[in-house]
Amino acid sequence: MKKTEKIITNKIKINDRFWGRYLEVVRNHVIPYQWDALNDCLPDASPSHAIENFRIAAGESSDDYYGMVFQDSDLAKWLEAVSYSLENEPNPELEKIADEVIALFGRAQGEDGYLNTYYMVKEPNNRWTNIRDNHELYCAGHLIEAAVAYYQATGKKQFLDIMCKYADYIDSVFGPEEDKLKGYPGHQEIELALVKLYDVTGKEKYLDLSKYFIDERGKQPHYFDIEKKKRNDTKPFWFNDDYAYHQAHKSVREQKEAVGHAVRATYMYTAMTDLAVKTKDESLKKACEELWNNVTQKQMYITGGIGSMEFGEAFSFNYDLPNDLSYTETCASIALVFWANRMLQLDANNKYADVMELALYNGTISGMDLDGKKFFYVNPLEVQPEACEKRKDKKHVKSVRQKWFGCACCPPNLARLIASIGHYIYSQKEKEVFVHLYMGNETTVQIANNNVKLTQQTNYPWDGNVSMIVTPEREESFTVAFRIPGWAKGTVMKLNGEIIDHIPLIKNGYVYINRKWQENDHIELSFPMVVERIQSNPQVRHNVGKVALQRGPVVYCLEQVDNGENLHGLILPRNAELKANYNPDLLEGVVSITGDAERIDQTNWNDSLYRPVEDKTTSVQMKAIPYYAWCNRESGEMIVWVNEKR
Repeated sequence: MKKTEKIITNKIKINDRFWGRYLEVVRNHVIPYQWDALNDCLPDASPSHAIENFRIAAGESSDDYYGMVFQDSDLAKWLEAVSYSLENEPNPELEKIADEVIALFGRAQGEDGYLNTYYMVKEPNNRWTNIRDNHELYCAGHLIEAAVAYYQATGKKQFLDIMCKYADYIDSVFGPEEDKLKGYPGHQEIELALVKLYDVTGKEKYLDLSKYFIDERGKQPHYFDIEKKKRNDTKPFWFNDDYAYHQAHKSVREQKEAVGHAVRATYMYTAMTDLAVKTKDESLKKACEELWNNVTQKQMYITGGIGSMEFGEAFSFNYDLPNDLSYTETCASIALVFWANRMLQLDANNKYADVMELALYNGTISGMDLDGKKFFYVNPLEVQPEACEKRKDKKHVKSVRQKWFGCACCPPNLARLIASIGHYIYSQKEKEVFVHLYMGNETTVQIANNNVKLTQQTNYPWDGNVSMIVTPEREESFTVAFRIPGWAKGTVMKLNGEIIDHIPLIKNGYVYINRKWQENDHIELSFPMVVERIQSNPQVRHNVGKVALQRGPVVYCLEQVDNGENLHGLILPRNAELKANYNPDLLEGVVSITGDAERIDQTNWNDSLYRPVEDKTTSVQMKAIPYYAWCNRESGEMIVWVNEKR
């Protein structure tokens, strides 16, 4: 198998002001807070019981199983977040807790390798009878991902050995052989986890099993119907009796448009991309590219949110992007980051990194408040609290973040994403190093047996100036490719203080600098950070006549606390000057945007509901804050898209 691009994942020290604060919040607040949640120690919050379920499975508790069928995955994602945190900053006490949980897994695991507390406790005789609905393979996937991360962070093999034993057992159950089940998971996840397991073990059977699950999907007769008949289930499937919910309605290579559950879909697309990279499968590559274009050009919110429909937590149809009804689950934006990261391995193109960055700075971290103790499951682009309280069709939209959830997939998922942020900055391909994201960090990469130190300094995303020092142990010729974000018009680039004409060096949005690098070679990038008015494709009916504000990678919103009530009555004139100012005391330090706007006159209506048109407005000052930071002060209205006056 040919050598492929690898992600640079270890020995990255993040010293970035923006992401460093988030890493500290995850390390000092989120991980301990979620540990309490997993142990049912949060007052006035939905219980988890995840730890207790494993104790029951190990025969160490006589309590009853509690929680969703996928409750194990919450603990797995927490352990993965712990792994990345330990990678960033060793913590013997936290590592000891993780080791104790892993030892508990070992005691709970069956002799054949099986490890799923729901089936071990609740339905011990019904394994693999409903993989459409009951998440056995999904939970296995998250446990595998956690085991790989823990092994890479600590070098300890116990968790990895436990999960290899489980993966070997799964491989004995599923596959093309006559005596095996011809199934695949209802919730994709194990496919991408098996690729990670292959990467650290080198065992081809894990890659082959991942490929089997992907290739088998959608074949007829439909496996979900076969297992349904075996368990005497005669009910139609609740999602319009359509397996498009699981992206199992047709072969993955025939799918051109994203449909169904958004997280399932993007986890699957991530695995498809992984396999296209590893196996050089051109048909999979083409499918990934077509699906990417559909998602990002026709079904993605400006915040990097995906999955516009509450019914099925799903994609609906092209250009259907309602702001006040949007579902945009935190997990879906996280999955989009995963997928974008893999697409960059398929092809270094800034269109992938731009979306990855967009989701990171907007649709993911909006799912957690600034102190890491409350969370959004749903990330709307428009909120009116009274409507959320009284309208049934908006019951999924919350105007304030929650402590925890009965279905708590998002909080630990976000924790593991933030803790692993260093894994998304660089990648390497033979003698090429790609710089995808800009944040303060230090790392060392190896190029032709030469250790090369990379040091970034920046105040991104508030400032567009980036400094990068490249220091090889010895002089060496290689390439460093820098992403030029799609929003950065008029970028200036310097090498050792001299402006370089980078335009001829650009390929797919990356500037390729090939030279014999020497100690302390200095690259400077200056990205103009201007406030841009963004408009939607006119087929997005919800945003016609409206604009959103974006500065660099950060999307903005208006809150009632800054602009008063009835935000829908605000109008932003096309010629209004917009000013960006950094305020260190606002929302942990953000750039806010202010400008002159107009408000539709609300007086002199004399209790009329309708009247002939009168163009009467009053002048007001408008203030916008980063979308990710909304709902960190007092509760109230919020909008991203603002009426525009030409």
